[in-house]
Amino acid sequence: MESGNSGNSGNSGQSGNSGKSGKSGKPIKPQKKMTPTPDEKHPHIQHYADGTASVMRKVVVYTELRFYKRSDVLYQLTQVFCQRYLPRYGDRTVDQMVQAARSTKQNIAEGSTDGQTSTETELKLLGIARGSNQELLEDYQDYLKRKGMTEWFGKNDRFDRLHRFCQEHTRWDDYRPLTERMNDEELANMAICLCHQVDKAMTKYIERKDREFTTEGGIRERMTAARLNQRETQRQTIERQAAEIAALRKEIARLRALLAERG
Repeated sequence: MESGNSGNSGNSGQSGNSGKSGKSGKPIKPQKKMTPTPDEKHPHIQHYADGTASVMRKVVVYTELRFYKRSDVLYQLTQVFCQRYLPRYGDRTVDQMVQAARSTKQNIAEGSTDGQTSTETELKLLGIARGSNQELLEDYQDYLKRKGMTEWFGKNDRFDRLHRFCQEHTRWDDYRPLTERMNDEELANMAICLCHQVDKAMTKYIERKDREFTTEGGIRERMTAARLNQRETQRQTIERQAAEIAALRKEIARLRALLAERG
């Protein structure tokens, strides 16, 4: 069904605001977001497209961190485990385990995001995440002890297969089919294996962030470095422009002298 204005020239085939244009009639291109890029001479200092120095650190895509992915698997797995094997009422262990699993995942996310401006906050939240993961590990180990079940480790075929699977898979969709046919001992050992892997990876990651903080400093140091870098860039720009102006003046004088000779 055509609208009453469909016959207007120059507008056919365009809907609503999709053909938004300026005074010249040309479509207005959306502005690109300015994302800072590293400085070649000073890799820890980033610059926007217009040359302005940035105090922001490189964004960490935490969803791509393997230990974050495993922490998400642990959160999903813990909910399944608690709903299936722990009493729904009268046992605080359920809330504590689910909260510890959630705390691990959420603090990795928040710490990685806040780390763009504050290494101190990032390290603090990652430390909390590691502590929550350790708490969750203890809860699963306590469950096995309380039920008289075995924690798998060392030279054990079941442990080797489980360890290898957890190393190779980081998506909940890969674990979900297994959890449907696993018993509580198997689920607990899978969670314990994941807890150990998350802890090992986080320990190395926190150490690397600590070293970065030692070499690059915190937000105040980066602010000072960025400001000094910006002043140096401005100074270089002024010197370059002064040299260009001097060269232009010299060329103008030469041309004037040439004209005077021919005049």
